[in-house]
Amino acid sequence: MRVADTDPVVAAVQTNCHIADERHAGDMTLCIYLLQMREFYRWERGLAFGAPLPRDAVGAWIAEREGLWATLAGQDFVPLPCGPSDRVLDPFDVDAVNAWLHPRGLVYGAGLLGAERPSFFLAEGLRTERREGLDVITTGRELARGLLAPPAMLGGGDRGPIVLRQAALARWCWEKVEAYTLRPLPGTAMHAVVQAYGLDRDFEAGLPRCLADQGEALLLHELGEHQAGLRLGPQWAAMRLALPTRRADLHARAVRDHIADLGLTLPTLLDRRADAAIHFWFANFDGVRSLLYPALQDAYVRWVHGDRGDALRRAAARGLVHFTRLAQQALARHAQGDPHAGASIEDLLTAPAAVCPA
Repeated sequence: MRVADTDPVVAAVQTNCHIADERHAGDMTLCIYLLQMREFYRWERGLAFGAPLPRDAVGAWIAEREGLWATLAGQDFVPLPCGPSDRVLDPFDVDAVNAWLHPRGLVYGAGLLGAERPSFFLAEGLRTERREGLDVITTGRELARGLLAPPAMLGGGDRGPIVLRQAALARWCWEKVEAYTLRPLPGTAMHAVVQAYGLDRDFEAGLPRCLADQGEALLLHELGEHQAGLRLGPQWAAMRLALPTRRADLHARAVRDHIADLGLTLPTLLDRRADAAIHFWFANFDGVRSLLYPALQDAYVRWVHGDRGDALRRAAARGLVHFTRLAQQALARHAQGDPHAGASIEDLLTAPAAVCPA
């Protein structure tokens, strides 16, 4: 199917991406915002990784984009013209939209990056496979996307499919490498990643192997998310929506991420001796996740120094028990139906006791 044939759909999806960006771009720090906008400019202009960016042109584009967002303030997401004549579909009816797009080789996604933080994309489909009873859809070139482009997501309320956005993953890898080359630090996890794939010497040459390894690691995380969803039940999503602040939601998300990765991702990577993928995992071990489990970094250092993963395996098992118990405590408070339960859960997830001990 030619892109021109889908222009109305592309335009509608991109409009919804703009509306989502208008609502949530301000949630980023200024530094992260500018970095994301630089890459968004590269994507929109079809520029290669590392292509020089003319400062004046990028500045003018950012001003134009912020002006566009201002015109969309307060608007609802638009329906998608999927089907004959004037038929439209709800932009969150992902199954129905994909049922229409699939014969045309396209994949649509609409999900939540966090509580009430929607994300949309439209991409060309590459392949579909089955893993652990779930469909895994890998996409290629993206026709519409937002400022934030998560490279993997689990759809269908933990039922699947898992979507791996290969183009978004490639750009995410480039962002990590570009940041590293601006300030290379030998001995860090990112240094080990760059050396393993030769990304500092020839990014394009090392990218395919990096994408294969990191795509598998992301798939393991999403399978771990699926297992965590079965363990925690459907009330987890309802609890997150009831949380009073973004800070609380970030902590809840980190808890579930830990359950997914400590239960499946890290143990599997260790079993496979996927060293480069383990380094990459720890290169991205930051933010609230690292605050909640600082001792995990110490176990990684022991692995680097040759303990064959013994400390990491013990840390993963200990952390899985800790964060599963913490999540169940949060769900118990939510189940009480107290109007102040959200604040109580935030207190629970941000208290010193939420940190997994060494």
